[in-house]
Amino acid sequence: PTANAFALPGGKVGVNTGMLALAADQNQLAAVLGHEIGHVVFRHSGERVSQDLAARTGLSVAGAITQSRASPETARAVSALLGAGAQVGVLLPFSRKHESEADVYGQELMARAGFDPAAAVALWQAMQRNAGARPIEWLSTHPDPENRIRRLSERVAELTVVQRQARAAGRVPDCR
Repeated sequence: PTANAFALPGGKVGVNTGMLALAADQNQLAAVLGHEIGHVVFRHSGERVSQDLAARTGLSVAGAITQSRASPETARAVSALLGAGAQVGVLLPFSRKHESEADVYGQELMARAGFDPAAAVALWQAMQRNAGARPIEWLSTHPDPENRIRRLSERVAELTVVQRQARAAGRVPDCR
């Protein structure tokens, strides 16, 4: 099975069996859950619906204007170009921003709960090995894996301090 997890409107989070198999330990599973909780906390699914609705509305208005002033062939071509432009120029970058926000929040959340923040790096490295070929970043809903791993790696030292404080306060996870 494919390694995947997701957050739904209303605070529901799902983790499929492929992700459970990929996560090497409780720390990596905490990275997955922290990431998905980040999507819930930031209400990314609601933002996505709003963005999609705004894009569709804008495309409908532009399509109506074009149809009233151009031939059917030209109107179809303009509509296709505007649709592709909205996807690449607005919707995909917005999705990548959501993923990056969830990464940052999830890694901090796991450290505050006493989990090892370096496990987020190890998880995304495993995801990268497991994923195979992927489109270039500007055509993807997710950040480039190398960029994602680099950003998470840069935060490990400061979040390890947070993890140590959490453990000193008694937050020592044991997910058996």
